Amino acid sequence: MLETPKVLSVSGLTRDIKEVLESIFETVYVEGEISDLKQPASGHIYFSLKDEFAQVKCVFFRNSAVKLKFALKDGMRVVLSGKVGVYEKQGQYQLYVNTVEPKGKGALQLAFEQLKEKLAKEGLFDESRKRSLPFLPGTIGVITSPTGAVIQDILHVLERRFPEFHLIVNPVRVQGEGAKEEIVQAIEEFNALGNVDVIILARGGGSLEDLWCFNEEAVGRAIYNSKTPVISAIGHETDYTIADFVADRRAPTPSAAAEIVMPSRHELNEKLGNLLRHLRQSLLDIVPQHSQRVDDLAEQLARGMSQLLKTEEARLAGLLDQLNALSPLSVLKRGYSITSLWDTDKVISSSQAVKKGDRVKTRLSQGGFVSEVLEVEI
Repeated sequence: MLETPKVLSVSGLTRDIKEVLESIFETVYVEGEISDLKQPASGHIYFSLKDEFAQVKCVFFRNSAVKLKFALKDGMRVVLSGKVGVYEKQGQYQLYVNTVEPKGKGALQLAFEQLKEKLAKEGLFDESRKRSLPFLPGTIGVITSPTGAVIQDILHVLERRFPEFHLIVNPVRVQGEGAKEEIVQAIEEFNALGNVDVIILARGGGSLEDLWCFNEEAVGRAIYNSKTPVISAIGHETDYTIADFVADRRAPTPSAAAEIVMPSRHELNEKLGNLLRHLRQSLLDIVPQHSQRVDDLAEQLARGMSQLLKTEEARLAGLLDQLNALSPLSVLKRGYSITSLWDTDKVISSSQAVKKGDRVKTRLSQGGFVSEVLEVEI
């Protein structure tokens, strides 16, 4: 007697296949090229991983994707780790991704290059926007670990160069989880309080992984948005971080940052002494020159005054000649006389102004006389 075959539903068959696949391919590593990349608002990432012969659908859920340091792109060759599963609704197998590494180049190096290109295009590295450092800062702000050798190196250099310095340390983690957030907060606090004239962001050297918090986009933007000038001193002379590119000034080491930020008091005193000596010598040179100039000006003034007096004397003589020509005295010199009433000095211009017996005065060119009218002729 034939047995009745077991009939499965589509969903039942799919579940069975899912169980078999997931038990066999619990963790796999697959190399291929990304294509058909989709990144919806949910934060999940969907793409296909292909080679020249086949392709497989991949799902990179948000809780794992947020840990990715670099951006996925179509055409990028990568190595994935994950597990094989089945999407029951469509009955297709797919790869649930746990990690992604770029093929041939480290994930952090690729992430650094991608962020560097992005921020450069936005103008965060432009030299034209970078602020000048204060010549002699009143207070220096330092963002670093309070327990490392970095702060001691900075203090030692500042003490040697300018013992009267003022410094405020904003302690942060400079490596690992939470370092990025603490650095950003420290920069924002210094700006909000306005209690420092310049900020040094510092730590010692280390690997790319150790220094990664200084390659975070949030740190780069905090430096860019800072109103207070920022010196980046990450302690690695050859390699650059994003913080180095954005900062107003880059120092190869924390000690070098202290050298940059504060001038040497001894050198300032020497320069001041040289300036004072130069000033005194210049004054000694200027006095004789100006004394001679004063003499020249005095001589020019005397000549000018003499010429002016002669000109004015000539003008005055001309005016006197004109006045003399118009003066009645000039008429008298020609034999004429002026007669006036004796008691009123009123000039007599008509015989009708006098009568017989009036006394009159007659003025001549030299002297005059008083007479009595004996007869009036009309």
